[in-house]
Amino acid sequence: MTTMLGLSLTGRRVVFVGGGAVAARRIGRFLDEGADVRVVSPALGDAMRDVVTAHGLTWLPRDVRRDDIADAWLVHTATGIPRVDAAVAAWCESDRVFCVNTSDGAHGSARLAAETRSGDVIVGVASDAGVDPRRAVRLRDAIAAALRAGTLPLRRRRRGGGRVDLVGGGPGPADLMTVRGRRLLAEADVVVADRLGPVDVLHELEPGVEVIDVGKQPGHHPVTQDEINALLVAHARAGKRVVRLKGGDPFVFGRGGEEVAACHAAGIPVEVVPGLTSIVSVPQAAGIPVTHRGVSGGLHVANGQGPITPSTRAALGDDAITTVFLMGVAALPRIVEAARAAGAPLERPVAIVERGHTPQQRTTRSTLATVLADAAAAGVTNPAVIVIGEVARAGLLLAPAEERERVIR
Repeated sequence: MTTMLGLSLTGRRVVFVGGGAVAARRIGRFLDEGADVRVVSPALGDAMRDVVTAHGLTWLPRDVRRDDIADAWLVHTATGIPRVDAAVAAWCESDRVFCVNTSDGAHGSARLAAETRSGDVIVGVASDAGVDPRRAVRLRDAIAAALRAGTLPLRRRRRGGGRVDLVGGGPGPADLMTVRGRRLLAEADVVVADRLGPVDVLHELEPGVEVIDVGKQPGHHPVTQDEINALLVAHARAGKRVVRLKGGDPFVFGRGGEEVAACHAAGIPVEVVPGLTSIVSVPQAAGIPVTHRGVSGGLHVANGQGPITPSTRAALGDDAITTVFLMGVAALPRIVEAARAAGAPLERPVAIVERGHTPQQRTTRSTLATVLADAAAAGVTNPAVIVIGEVARAGLLLAPAEERERVIR
């Protein structure tokens, strides 16, 4: 019968007997734990030598002796010589030191589980009778995949210290979120969500998770930024894990910096998880690279709701720069005026990509000369990304027919 235990080896002596490939594969787990690792082996393989050198480990270049385990909390023996490993295991048994014996794991007093981690959760898989590492690894990998997908119940049942995580949800599809973002959502007690981003994942949350909609629409902000900041702080102070779920990236026109500052001012732990920003991901969905060798060697990003700055005017007039506007549909007339005033040619390509990476995605291709009329005729609305530059030229990467048939997965 095997009992699974979680052992803290930080600062405690672990002796590795043997310097071959097996020891090299396993030693990293103990180094990551912060164990005081010592290696005993007449010779080291290349991989083990690299580890010993990189970490400055103590290496005793000789055969193992009984006194080598005298101050050990755990011994890992992998000499490849069964009689030596058996002798080490016997010494450990006599001295009440746990031993991982790779020559005959079923008879060792300790086993290494196939391990996966998700945040502060560690899951180990081991056989109760006999040794079947391939089965353990396959099961471990299946559990790891479910943890990455956020489909396992990671939410805490005992209230601990509250915190806030700003999670960039990317352009919308849940499978374009980061692994860390999905895991933090699975751990959340409260989710403060925007209108844009991967809202479908909210249906996957456990019952009891509070979802607060603070989404803004053009000209309609029912929850002010100060109120959002106060919500984050209040729930975290109540000991809850709070996820602020945003579309795109929290630090790209998402006021994430203001929310981080509010948490810092209140003494609330806060971290930021980056997300795919619509600056590049939405044009990409329409087959538009924001930079392309021989076409555009630079990228300028602007908020369409703000003033046209001198740097934006300069970018609009530069043939080798792609200019991307977010939240710029209402500002399209003054954007076009600024581009013309900067000397941009009337035939400069313009693309407006609406609702990128969704089944409703639509791209309007035009030029500075006709984009106002074309956008009006198409009834272009937000959310949309405006791309101005040669990279927006039709057929640069996708033939027109291919673009019409492009399927958003």
